[in-house]
Amino acid sequence: MNEMDLVRLNFNPQSLWALNFIIGLVMFGVALDLKVSDFKAVLVTPKPVLIGLAGQFILLPAFTFLLVLAIKPAPSIALGMMLVAACPGGNISNFLAHYARGNTALSITMTAISTAVAIVMTPLNLSLWGSLNPETAKILRIVALDPLDMLLAVFLLLGLPMAVGMWTGRRFPNFVEKVHKPVKIFSLAVFGLFVIGALAANWRYFLDFVGFVVFAVFLHNALALLTGYFAAKFTGLPERDRRAVSIEVGIQNSALGLILIFNFFDGLGGMAIVTAWWGIWHIISGLTVATIWSRKEPPIPRPLSQ
Repeated sequence: MNEMDLVRLNFNPQSLWALNFIIGLVMFGVALDLKVSDFKAVLVTPKPVLIGLAGQFILLPAFTFLLVLAIKPAPSIALGMMLVAACPGGNISNFLAHYARGNTALSITMTAISTAVAIVMTPLNLSLWGSLNPETAKILRIVALDPLDMLLAVFLLLGLPMAVGMWTGRRFPNFVEKVHKPVKIFSLAVFGLFVIGALAANWRYFLDFVGFVVFAVFLHNALALLTGYFAAKFTGLPERDRRAVSIEVGIQNSALGLILIFNFFDGLGGMAIVTAWWGIWHIISGLTVATIWSRKEPPIPRPLSQ
């Protein structure tokens, strides 16, 4: 077994309840902006959303499995990559899609739908792809991962706060208009401090494996962005939709990944470090790609010939 697979990150177990609360608060803050119409939009124009979801929950996990076979990381790092690929879109994807001159409405719809779908697909994808790799399958057997237990945890972390946030936004629109930005900023800032604290408390381990972790996350994140973009391109979506889908697939909810690692894998070193570094790197890469796109107006789609 690789040395990295034996590392357990230093993390105060009493802080786990606080961390669970933080991600619930993050999801609540995101959901304040969501409306039932965001979900209904998929019925009006289903193609872009379905392509995005296919990229998110089918293509990316499959390509991640192939990437793991190609670069052969330590099993715990490999499982961390699979977990990240199984997570829904991240919380800053809507801002990045807007900044990139992408289809912001599509981004918002994808965030809402993917978060709901993740309640089932995140445990399913991790269990499926993790079990197909003999090395990562050993970890799943050791922790005796029950997909149903993880499904319940994901529902409590994502589904319940999202439902409460949407209900609050609809029931108290004036109040939400005043507090939703501070709530989002506060919750994301606090979680950011948790990620930085986790890395700082285990800086020696991070330095020991930083080269390969940075390399693996760079390849993985680039693969995710390209998967979203070319899935949209090859299926004929216009440029604004391609940008939105690329960002949605490339910006993963690593916060959810970290919570699941501490809840189900006892802070397994390789999983936690690769997921924490992804949470930092996807902001850098997302802002870089969005800045490049922001400088180029997407072409207006040509109308279909009569």
